[in-house]
Amino acid sequence: MNDKSFDRDNPVLRAALLRGMVSRRSAMMGAAGVSAAAFLAACGSAGKNPSSGSGASGTASAARTAAAAKDMSDTEKIVNWSNWQEYIDVSEDGKSRPSLDAFTKKTGIKVNYTEDYNDNDEFYAKVRPLLEGGTDTGRDVWVSTDWMVARLIRQGYVQKLDMANIPNAKNLEASFQNVEFDPGRQYSLPWQAGFGCIGYNTKATGGKKIETITQLLTDPSLKGKVTLLTEMRDTMGLVMMEQGKDISKFTAADFEAALAMIQQAKDSGQLKGFTGNDYTDGLAKGDIAACVAWSGDVASLKVDSPELGLTLPAAGYTLWTDNFVVPALAKHKKNAEKLIDYYYDPKVMAEVEAWVNYIPPVAGTRAAVAATDAELGGNQLIFPSAETLAKAQVFRPLTADEETKFAKAYSALTTA
Repeated sequence: MNDKSFDRDNPVLRAALLRGMVSRRSAMMGAAGVSAAAFLAACGSAGKNPSSGSGASGTASAARTAAAAKDMSDTEKIVNWSNWQEYIDVSEDGKSRPSLDAFTKKTGIKVNYTEDYNDNDEFYAKVRPLLEGGTDTGRDVWVSTDWMVARLIRQGYVQKLDMANIPNAKNLEASFQNVEFDPGRQYSLPWQAGFGCIGYNTKATGGKKIETITQLLTDPSLKGKVTLLTEMRDTMGLVMMEQGKDISKFTAADFEAALAMIQQAKDSGQLKGFTGNDYTDGLAKGDIAACVAWSGDVASLKVDSPELGLTLPAAGYTLWTDNFVVPALAKHKKNAEKLIDYYYDPKVMAEVEAWVNYIPPVAGTRAAVAATDAELGGNQLIFPSAETLAKAQVFRPLTADEETKFAKAYSALTTA
């Protein structure tokens, strides 16, 4: 794939989009390619904002015990799920979510599904005061990126999963099973994995493709129309790779050099600002000409906005994982576990993948997708080749001191 952009001139991608088959965050492995699980194993872990934790302090061995509430699942047939925007299958008219409807029909459990997860730190800021104060968050399950899961485990804010309620967990791809931030997957199970990338709107760029981070941060024609993610690991990871660094082993000096490149772009007026998952509206409208983005978002938006393009930079791109967790004091823990179990059925996950366009952690999903649409195997966003995966990198684990120092420096840049 090299530096090729995924744009409207790509006939395979265009055909898939016209079928309404691609949407938010995934990239399933093609029959001729390397499996996602094998690649993640080689990296040591996965991560959207892809850090496997905070060094030794990020592992489950250092975790406090999360508080549990009386489980009302048997008498209250509901489950409250918070998730990122556009991260699940949607009906043709956009009014329903078919897989959720099917879950309710199968189990009798109503899902209160809320797309209120815009950014890991932003969401954490909302729920931490409640968790810290020993109060129910009003949520039974949510989806956090791996490095945030490490923090939640360490602080005792998420509960151990009862695998007796999740028999389909046996379908978890082998290489996702023993990640550093949650050895043995006691507290979390992956929802999706995917790539950090560049998204752009050709109407706003004058028809120009945006193919490198340097172009994004310095091209005068984009001045004032560029956004970067508030998610430090994706933005900083892409910039460090552009500077020739391996983000699995970068130094403090490497981090500072990348920060300086972004600061220069900010000082020059190149940047419109920093966003969470809410960049999508501006990109679709053309208010944002180009941005650091997540692959499935752009693919989803292309369904209605064919002028959008997506580039996985030749210098490299981030690889991350988002994960189900059940918070402390959740009132419907068993119902949440039944929900997770449902999505670990390969046929159900295949239905989701046809929309979200990210890497599924469930073994058998590829075969289930191929059984319904073999043509999707030619789409690099859904079935990345070995060459594509070889250029993806995982942001290395941070020590507690590094996490504090780097996050403070990045926050000062994004908020000043």
